[in-house]
Amino acid sequence: MQGERLVGGEAYDVRRVLHRPEGVHVRSLLTSLDVLEVLRPRGPFLCIRLYAGCVGGCGRPGKNAFLSCRVAGLTIDWEQQKIVAANPQPHGKGRSVKHMPPKTPDERNPVDVRPQGEVPDARVAFWGDRGLSPLVTDYYQLTMMYAHFRRGTAGKRAVFDVFFRRTPCGNGYAIFAGLAQALEFLARLRFTREDLEELRRLGFTDEDFLRALAEFRFRGDVWAVPEGTVVFPYEPLLRVEATLFEAHLIETPLLSIVNHQTLIATKAARVVTAADGDPVLEFGLRRAHGPEAGVWGARAAYIGGVHSTSNVYAGTRFGIPVTGTHSHAFVQSFPSEREAFLAFLDAFPERAILLVDTYDTLRQGLPTAVEVLREHRERLGRSPEVYGVRLDSGDLAYLSKVARRMLDRAGLKDALVLASGDLSETIIRDLKLQGARIDAWGVGTDLITSADCPALGGVYKLSAVASDGGALEPVIKVSDNPEKITNPGRKQVWRFYHKRRGEAMADVIALDEEPVPSGPYEIFHPVYTHKRKILEDYEVRPLLEPVLRGGEVLAPPPSASEARRTAQEELARFSPEVRRLLNPHEYIVDLSLPLWTLKQNLLRQVSRPARPYAAEPYDQNGNGNSGSPPS
Repeated sequence: MQGERLVGGEAYDVRRVLHRPEGVHVRSLLTSLDVLEVLRPRGPFLCIRLYAGCVGGCGRPGKNAFLSCRVAGLTIDWEQQKIVAANPQPHGKGRSVKHMPPKTPDERNPVDVRPQGEVPDARVAFWGDRGLSPLVTDYYQLTMMYAHFRRGTAGKRAVFDVFFRRTPCGNGYAIFAGLAQALEFLARLRFTREDLEELRRLGFTDEDFLRALAEFRFRGDVWAVPEGTVVFPYEPLLRVEATLFEAHLIETPLLSIVNHQTLIATKAARVVTAADGDPVLEFGLRRAHGPEAGVWGARAAYIGGVHSTSNVYAGTRFGIPVTGTHSHAFVQSFPSEREAFLAFLDAFPERAILLVDTYDTLRQGLPTAVEVLREHRERLGRSPEVYGVRLDSGDLAYLSKVARRMLDRAGLKDALVLASGDLSETIIRDLKLQGARIDAWGVGTDLITSADCPALGGVYKLSAVASDGGALEPVIKVSDNPEKITNPGRKQVWRFYHKRRGEAMADVIALDEEPVPSGPYEIFHPVYTHKRKILEDYEVRPLLEPVLRGGEVLAPPPSASEARRTAQEELARFSPEVRRLLNPHEYIVDLSLPLWTLKQNLLRQVSRPARPYAAEPYDQNGNGNSGSPPS
């Protein structure tokens, strides 16, 4: 039906939605209209295509500009991202498509709805599709939601923290990634009619419960550290404040997003560290754990510091430089290597990287490539923008030295030697120690799968829940494994930097209501409390920032380039000892005194002293022990 879309079993008429009151956030409107995609600007217009078929034209402002634009009669302040006037035009049948400006090929590419800034990352389809289904969750999330619904506690407020207990790969730190996809997921989360039918088939037949799901929108608050931030164990990466009904539903997908992307960003940072300034090219799509993991993994790897990706979709969607050479099959498809190389240079005269190990690297591939590249350079009368050879097998240290000598003797001293083939940070580091003459590294499987440490192990734990009176009360989870005991309450993370040197000194996990430190500040080890230190001459920065309030995204998520820059700037402020690959220095992360005291008090409340006469609850035959004292 033109102008309508069924969402969660109910019909939402676009014409009615357009009568939203003034002051509504643009992203809220686009979410409510179920935007299919936002198209590349054509002249002064930005086309917004909806699932319902409703289309409008929007102007795009310059930097720090106010501009009125029309989305079916809506006046928008792009600077504040707010609707400032609502004057809907009549919306007759079929009229929406008629008013769409003619498409050019570029217009079919999704772009972000925000005004473009200095970062060329404007093609991120933040609102480009429905996003993750709410059924991408664990079954027990739904059972808990229904139990709360039946009990009448679904609306109780709670606070959950996302954090990890150990850094991946034995690294000294992690790079937080995944915020952009997490915000996209939360802002677009809703159940369709098809989702509800699937839940009926799973046994959820309570119509009141299904109606609550049909009307579901995430209306909670989320705080997060900026994407690209250097983070450490037990520090909250995300703080979710929502109803128990909402908080349970989002746990599994949030962990899936953050665990994967933080892992890959950290792995990429390790590879980049090993490369020691050489460009690292991400080549992992074909070995990723599925296409989606390859796409978001490429973005995470770029945040972690890689130079470019072979993943075309990730490159166009996230503004990442795209690169690639050619395969062995391309060479095999020609009568000779020379003909294959000439064909490739003819097609790409300025990007002339030739793969030389299809048959025999030393006797055939390298000599032929050097000859063809020399002739190509003479024809151009200059060096191509990028040219050289790629080694994909064999003893890369030895072959790279031979390749460098051959290229130099042919006068191709600015030609590159690129290496690929099951590389990892350990192999790259060893090759550099052996004096390999390699200028750039193509890393695939080991990076995109984080092969030596395939999971981060992040968790989502309750830290506060509303009492019967409505006030949030801190809670703690106790475990037989001491490292699994949680930190209670609503928390903030303070990072202390040396005021003159700019170097990160320590992090302190504190209660959110504590004042920001000033003056001499004593920190202490949360377990070995005799280890103490006084911090002076410092600057302090709270890491957690509000990113979602009442379900509304407060600001566009950072682009991949912005998050990458954050990671580079952050890493530069940590000592080389923290950043080294093997046996890194343990960076200080302590608890504030009020948080430590609260934790100890709660531990005393929930811990029951063992009865001296009941050593074991069961005897050796599995029978219950009465616990009676010996006579």
